[in-house]
Amino acid sequence: MARLSIVLPSYNEQQNIARTHQTLQDILTQAGIEYELIFISDGSKDGTYEEIKRIAARDPNVKGAEFSRNFGKEAAIFAGLNLALGDAVIVMDCDLQHPPKMIPEMWKLWQEGYEVVEGVKNSRGKESLFHKLAAGGFYRLMSRMMHIDMAATSDYKLLDRKVVNVLLDLTERNTFFRALSFWAGFRSTKIYYDVQERAFGESKWSFGSLMRYAISNVTSFSTIPLQMVTVLGVVSIIFSLILAVQTLVRFLLGDSVEGFTTVILLILIIGGFIMLSLGIIGHYLARIYEEVKGRPRYIIRETTGDIRGNVNGR
Repeated sequence: MARLSIVLPSYNEQQNIARTHQTLQDILTQAGIEYELIFISDGSKDGTYEEIKRIAARDPNVKGAEFSRNFGKEAAIFAGLNLALGDAVIVMDCDLQHPPKMIPEMWKLWQEGYEVVEGVKNSRGKESLFHKLAAGGFYRLMSRMMHIDMAATSDYKLLDRKVVNVLLDLTERNTFFRALSFWAGFRSTKIYYDVQERAFGESKWSFGSLMRYAISNVTSFSTIPLQMVTVLGVVSIIFSLILAVQTLVRFLLGDSVEGFTTVILLILIIGGFIMLSLGIIGHYLARIYEEVKGRPRYIIRETTGDIRGNVNGR
């Protein structure tokens, strides 16, 4: 009988673990789906992992792993994929903002032959206008860079075992899970859902962390920022030529004026372009440095019970 694995990255979610477990257990049992729940505690500072262990001790369908420190959601997702043994794997948020009621429908679509079932947001729930605009702008930018429509995408998706194996074979350390499922291809379909409100706790994403996440993911999937360096160089040259021609014409007409202000502005503009270009190049060099070191994506400090999946963070 086919089996479903559900990967649940968890960071400081002690209050949500039991509720999430009970909700998923009820839905999956009622749907007659054989399953395993894999909770990954991403270096939580509360009692998240202790709660996972408590539930795993009485439910053999629950597995858990604890990172040695906080490695981030991407690492937690890939750790769960490594540990999953199911014929299909669903990744979803531990706080149930990804509605569990969609799981039977995703499972049915997989049984019909779809290898990737993408969860697409009808709405983003209660977010500030600024956050919605920023998120929308980021995904429009990513869509143009990747030539794939990533509007309203999320980490909520089902992957066939063959797709999971492809993702796990990737050697890169800096990953963008929701985009990699598009990149991998395979036969895919979409389901639409509304983001649910959290019962406990609050979002772990600050504006700063979202910005870092966006920059990291853009540079993981595109070299366009590097190409922008060339564009900035061309703009600088054109701007300089225009000023040079203007200055020469005025000189020939005997109407030359002191160019102190023009020189200062030119220096500031070109200097700004140069610093921005160096920053972009420096970021890509840093990414290369991180990949060359070959450190594991994550380190698992402890696991619950008899986990037969791969605990190696590489």
